[in-house]
Amino acid sequence: MAMNYRKAAIVGCGSVGASIAFRFLQQGLFSRLVLLDANREKAEGEAMDLSDGLPYGATMEITAGDYGDIADCALVVVTAGVNQRPGETRLELIERNTIILKSIMKEITSRPFEGILLIVSNPVDVLTYAAQRLSGYPRERVIGSGTVLDTARLKQLLGEELRVDSRNVHAFIVGEHGDSELAVWSGANVSGLDLDDFCCLRGKALSQGDKERLYREIRDSANEIIKRKGATYYGIAMAVGRIAECIVKDEHAVLPISVVLDQEYGLGNVALSIPSIVGKNGLEKILEIPLGQAERSALDVSARQLQEVIAGLQL
Repeated sequence: MAMNYRKAAIVGCGSVGASIAFRFLQQGLFSRLVLLDANREKAEGEAMDLSDGLPYGATMEITAGDYGDIADCALVVVTAGVNQRPGETRLELIERNTIILKSIMKEITSRPFEGILLIVSNPVDVLTYAAQRLSGYPRERVIGSGTVLDTARLKQLLGEELRVDSRNVHAFIVGEHGDSELAVWSGANVSGLDLDDFCCLRGKALSQGDKERLYREIRDSANEIIKRKGATYYGIAMAVGRIAECIVKDEHAVLPISVVLDQEYGLGNVALSIPSIVGKNGLEKILEIPLGQAERSALDVSARQLQEVIAGLQL
């Protein structure tokens, strides 16, 4: 079956999946969008609700469907899974969500699907690794949303702190999308100016304490949102929309997506969120960016934690 490069599917129509569908509608990236959910009526309701806005949005067809509809999709986004509870870490979700992922992968791999699989369900790095191993697809075709959202949070907070447009801030959160993630302060810059140099020009020094405060706010952001409204979904929808845009438009853009490592950074048997070039074929190149000594040690710690979890999975 020939691939339809303007067709996508979303597996899971909870708040995250529905928000991503709405973002896709706003972007106009696809001409056809298929929604799948264990509760077929939920998928149908979301498709009907979204379709009501088509006269004011992009020209596309939005329908509920089943796994038979995904074979010719260019992109399948997996958001299905149980929600993160208040105070629960992403890693504590692993046992419950791995079972769900296994059932999804069985359905997908039984079809002649040749597109890109984008994992959004948490813990996203572990589930990206599991999806790649369970599917047997090349790692280029199985990626996760990684720390694209966390990196956006870093840029936004730095922009507010320095009173500059966050789109001019260039910095990454890498490692686990979770408690062991790390900010790469050594490579941070504002429109090419080293972060510390820019701070001097603005008369606003960022102390190590300031950086620790910003990092904690980024790391704990999801829990703070969950405490207040029960779930997070708008931010991740914007992040997934950005990843999809890079794929559909073949942008060759650099994003910190979750990727399965094959001795990059000397690490293997793990997926981590690492700056990578993203284009129409998914992962194009994992970038081994310069890291300070403390940053490299923190990345190794993050990797070991995830490797321990992965070792306990029956894949």
